[in-house]
Amino acid sequence: MNLEMTFDDKMKPVNEQPDQKLCHKKAKGLRFLSSQWWCPVAMTLVILCVGLLVIVIIQWMQLLQVSDLLKQYQANLTRQEHTIEGQILAQQQTANASQQKLKETIDTLTWELKEKTKEQEGLLQQNLNLQKALQRAANFSGPCPQDWLWHKENCYLFSSAQSYWAKSQENCRALDAQLLQINSIDNLNFILQATSHSTSPFWMGLHRKKKNDPWLWENGSPLRPHLLKIRGIPSQAHPSGTCVYIQEGGIFADHCILNAFSICEKQAQLLPTE
Repeated sequence: MNLEMTFDDKMKPVNEQPDQKLCHKKAKGLRFLSSQWWCPVAMTLVILCVGLLVIVIIQWMQLLQVSDLLKQYQANLTRQEHTIEGQILAQQQTANASQQKLKETIDTLTWELKEKTKEQEGLLQQNLNLQKALQRAANFSGPCPQDWLWHKENCYLFSSAQSYWAKSQENCRALDAQLLQINSIDNLNFILQATSHSTSPFWMGLHRKKKNDPWLWENGSPLRPHLLKIRGIPSQAHPSGTCVYIQEGGIFADHCILNAFSICEKQAQLLPTE
């Protein structure tokens, strides 16, 4: 029997053998699919693919987050730069304003200093001129005694000590003179210029006993209202009366009992004219 089968097999056409090999291969493939390892391997491959896909997605999301963070960081940097630039600009403006204000203050102080310097120089020159005038008057032997100032028809003496009005009147009478009497604008201007170097008060011969009495000079003549404007008249009367003094270019009135310097006046000894 075996010999016949082998012979039959050998006697089959040659073209029938590839079909047998193909059937043999299909049989091997079917055996592989029916193998117990095929399902775990496939599942493993699927899991690996899914895992790789998840990893790629996670990496992509992280990349997007990093990109967003970089954009936010860049935006924050831009805002900070703008803020810093604004602060620097504001500080520069403030500094410029402060410098401008400081410059204006310095210019103002410089101008004021120059004005004060000019004023002091003017006062110094006036003082020097007055000293020279006093020196010339002291050394000049003319119609007035020594230490007296001569102006037109009168001689004037400025006291070196203070006393109340009645005592000043006695001192002038002892020198054959009277307290200052102003009868003209020229006479007033001369006295104002002569006393401009001093801040002290100087009694003159104008006074009154009671509040409503008229102002009288020492010789009894009344005051010409247009000549003098008296300020600071006390509201309450005093038994000593109210007397007038000159101080720093102003004419004031106060109680005669107060102490002040005085100005004596007497007629100059002029040579008679032919």
